[in-house]
Amino acid sequence: MPVSGMIRFEPVVWALVYAIIMKEYGMDRSQKAEAVAELNSVFNEVGVVVVTRNLGLTVEQSTDLRGKMREAGASYKVAKNRLAKLALKDTDYTGLEEFLSGPTALAWSEDPVAAAKAAVDFAKSNDKLEIVGGSMGSQVLDEAGIKALASMPSLDELRGKIVGLVNAPATKVAQVVNAPAAKLARVFGAYGAKDAA
Repeated sequence: MPVSGMIRFEPVVWALVYAIIMKEYGMDRSQKAEAVAELNSVFNEVGVVVVTRNLGLTVEQSTDLRGKMREAGASYKVAKNRLAKLALKDTDYTGLEEFLSGPTALAWSEDPVAAAKAAVDFAKSNDKLEIVGGSMGSQVLDEAGIKALASMPSLDELRGKIVGLVNAPATKVAQVVNAPAAKLARVFGAYGAKDAA
């Protein structure tokens, strides 16, 4: 025992204590670098990023929100603001830095409408989630911009409408082509009925 009366721990014990503290209270440097790289790759691949503020969501509500995001084809993640700001560098989403303060979370999707629509729909029914803003590439959107984006049809809805519009003329052409034959069949049927009578 040292002269001061303190217990001396072996380096292995200190390493174990450090690992427990890091697991419980934070990330080590390599985990932070990995988180920044992961977010950076997300920012380089997505069509929209929405920044939300958590005003006291319960675990159950957060789980429900994540499920709704998945259903819509979007992702939702709580990220440390400092790490998110580092990940924004060299991407089109650098304008999001102004929104990253306080208890924030990020929602994103490749579909430019899906994440906004899911976040806004959830915020309508739950006042503990606030829409802060977002971005579509380099175009920064405030809360009203995100809500306007959410009111637009999604890519799948637009594709359905286009298919419907493309199919409508084909259906009409088929009806026009078949109409004279149907009329002719009715005329022959009428003459046949007249001769039989």
